[in-house]
Amino acid sequence: MCENRKSALFACTLLLVAGSLCPVVRGDEFEEVFRWKLLDFNNTDTSGEDGSDGVFFPDVPDDAAPGMESLNESFVPYHNLPMGVTHHKGRVFVTVPRRRTGIPSTLNVIVLDQVPEGDKSPKLIAYPNALTNELRTPYQPDPKKLISVYRTRVDRCDRMWFVDTGFLEYPGHRRQVQRPSLWIIDLLQDRKVRQFEIPESIVPEGHGMASVTVDSSSDDCDGAYAYIPDLAYYRLYVYSFRDNRMWTFNHLYLSFDPRMTGFNVAGVRFRWNDGIFSLALGPQRSREEGRTVYFHAMASTSEYRTSSRVLQNETLANVGGYDHLFTYVGERGIKTQCTIHQYDPQTGVMFYAEVNRNAIGCWNSAQHFEPENHGIVQLDNQNFIYPSDMTLDSDGDLWVMTNGLPRWLYASLDTDDYNFRIWRQKPARAIAGTICAPDA
Repeated sequence: MCENRKSALFACTLLLVAGSLCPVVRGDEFEEVFRWKLLDFNNTDTSGEDGSDGVFFPDVPDDAAPGMESLNESFVPYHNLPMGVTHHKGRVFVTVPRRRTGIPSTLNVIVLDQVPEGDKSPKLIAYPNALTNELRTPYQPDPKKLISVYRTRVDRCDRMWFVDTGFLEYPGHRRQVQRPSLWIIDLLQDRKVRQFEIPESIVPEGHGMASVTVDSSSDDCDGAYAYIPDLAYYRLYVYSFRDNRMWTFNHLYLSFDPRMTGFNVAGVRFRWNDGIFSLALGPQRSREEGRTVYFHAMASTSEYRTSSRVLQNETLANVGGYDHLFTYVGERGIKTQCTIHQYDPQTGVMFYAEVNRNAIGCWNSAQHFEPENHGIVQLDNQNFIYPSDMTLDSDGDLWVMTNGLPRWLYASLDTDDYNFRIWRQKPARAIAGTICAPDA
């Protein structure tokens, strides 16, 4: 722990020299829960599983992809890069999107009380089963199958939501195997509640739908909404569970900032033009105004907001005239490009997974939104490389995945070192002694 603290302070000093604001890290460090050099899986054999979910699906025509029949889907450990993490009542769900061949299962689970004591690199178990995750050439569409999942979220009704992009991002063989779809699973019964196929009239391809935010209340489960950002098409999709309908918002703020497309992660320099990437649900303002919904593009250091009442209005989305209802909040500061952010209602603090700083940033919503009021609760340039996902569970704990994605994409991972980690911390402990603490 001492060495990690020194690393954080040294990195912070470097950022100060570079001219960015970097309040001293004083909160309790995140606990490393799991770590892997390379991922391994419990069982890649799908024989003997019926994979039935009790839902009828119509026949889907075969659609073999030209030039892809030579690909091999045998397990390739190096090709498996974890992206998302969600904890729910003793189970940790880990996603592995299909950006390379040889991935046994895109959605996986770790059952915490089944992990041997001292084992920090457990094997992943396909969820809900191996057959649902199985992928074989020639890649025929099958709505009972999962193609590629980036991130999952659990609502207040114990349901897990995620988008199956239906898209293979294999270099040289990018392919929309089947329509993207929104899945909703009852985690108390491990039963699929609903699957909504996203029509082509909404989006032609699904590869930009890398996250989902669920707006729900435990006393009205049918009144839930899903907000799905599209980083590729710069749109925001809204799904109503009660109406089983989806609509689209378009706005300039959903695009990237051309000044903020440069990244430098672990010595790897690259440019991304990812648009809207994350939405975070803030406090309820009033019954009429709804909740504040914060959002940002990944290639940006700006934050924006709107209201849940705006997003839940399908008529408004279709008619237009809502430009003024999406507003600019402010700047987070230099090098604060961020994947996911989460608002903690207990502390009133927003947390940011800052990939350009290998850090978790914070902002106390009681303060003005400006760089001087943004702090850092976790920073580690050795072990906390590229925080790809961050979730808040029903116990109030923050969970974070770090995966070194740019190294994997543009350089290479050291397979003798630990490359992927899952972290955990309580928000109140994370912000203690920082500028985000209530007594700061």
